[in-house]
Amino acid sequence: MDEKRIGERTAALRTEANLTQAALAKALDGSDKTVSKWETGVSLR
Repeated sequence: MDEKRIGERTAALRTEANLTQAALAKALDGSDKTVSKWETGVSLR
């Protein structure tokens, strides 16, 4: 799995939806730190 490409796509879709990382995290019942990790490819969990 290519974490970097997944992160780039996640960030692009979030931006297109006019969501902040915090807003996306709240909608998914998670944390903005988790969303940041997804977008930077650090972690997909």
